[in-house]
Amino acid sequence: MTDPFAEVVALLQPTLPFSKATSGAGVWRVDGSGGGQPLFCVILEGGARLSLPGQDDRDLAESDFFLIPATHHFTLASLEKDGGNDASAVTQLAGETRHGDPDGAPNMRALVGRLAFGSPDAALLMALLPELVHVRGQKRLATIVQLIRGEALDDRPAREMVLERLLQVLLIEALRSASDTAASPGLLRGMADARLAVALRRMHESTERDWTVEQLANEAALSRSVFFARFRKAVGLSPMAYLIAWRMALAKSLLRRHEGGIKEIAERVGYASASAFSVAFTRFVGMPPTHYSRANGASIDVPTGT
Repeated sequence: MTDPFAEVVALLQPTLPFSKATSGAGVWRVDGSGGGQPLFCVILEGGARLSLPGQDDRDLAESDFFLIPATHHFTLASLEKDGGNDASAVTQLAGETRHGDPDGAPNMRALVGRLAFGSPDAALLMALLPELVHVRGQKRLATIVQLIRGEALDDRPAREMVLERLLQVLLIEALRSASDTAASPGLLRGMADARLAVALRRMHESTERDWTVEQLANEAALSRSVFFARFRKAVGLSPMAYLIAWRMALAKSLLRRHEGGIKEIAERVGYASASAFSVAFTRFVGMPPTHYSRANGASIDVPTGT
C-alpha cells in the first residue's frame, strides 16, 4: 500500500542549508528563535533539557533525536542548574561550538541542523506533522545525521543527490520512529491509529477516487460519526479537508513538473472535469491552474470545451 509518510517527504524536497557540531559544559543555556524554520538535533553524548512554549520540558539523553517542523522560540539547556560559569557564554572550539564553560569537560555533545524545503507547499505539508517529533534512543538516527553532516562537509561527486536521499531517509525514519508517541495532532497521530491509517493509505493510494466520508469510514471499519470525530482529533483536519489539501499539494507538484494537461491532472487528483478542478484549485490556491503553471515556468495544455 502507498505510504503517506514517504509521499509527504518526497514532495517536501528537503535540503540542508546549515548544520554544526555543538557541545555544552558546566551550566549552559541556548535561547533560540528559528524563524518558523525546521530544526533538528541529535544528542551524541550526555544530556540536555528542551523547552518549548506551551509544552512540558523534555529531558534529552544520548541518541535522542528531535525535529521541530516550525521552530519559533526554544530553549536548550544543561540538566545541571547551579554552576560558577556564565551559562550564556559561547566559544568557538576546534570543530564545534561550545556553550557554557569553555574549559570544562562537556556534559553534552550534539549535532544540530536547519532543514529547508524546495516545495512551495512546505508549510501545508509540515502542518500535517506534530509540533515536535521526539525519538528516544534510536542510534540509527544519530548514524544517519552523522552521514548527512559528513556528506555536507565533503565536496564529492553527486553530493547534492546523496544529501537529498539521506535527508529523505532521516525524515522518514524520524516520522515512523515517533509515530507511536506523537502527542500533537498531525499525520503521525493519524498513522499511529490502526483504523485511521487504513483510510489515510487509501486516500493516498487512490487520490483519483471520488471519496466520501462514508466510504472512508467503511475502509476504517468505523461508523461515519466515530470516524469523522476520531480523524479530526488525531490529524487536526476533517477527512475531506485533509483529502483536499493533499490533492492540491499533489496537483501543484504535477503542474510544476508539467506532467500532463489540465484534464489529465484533474483526473489524477480526483476531479471529474477540468472545469471542476480549475474551480477547486482557484479557490484553494488563489489562482487558476494555468496561471500557476505559467508562474512556475511551465506551459500547459488547456482542453477546449471544459
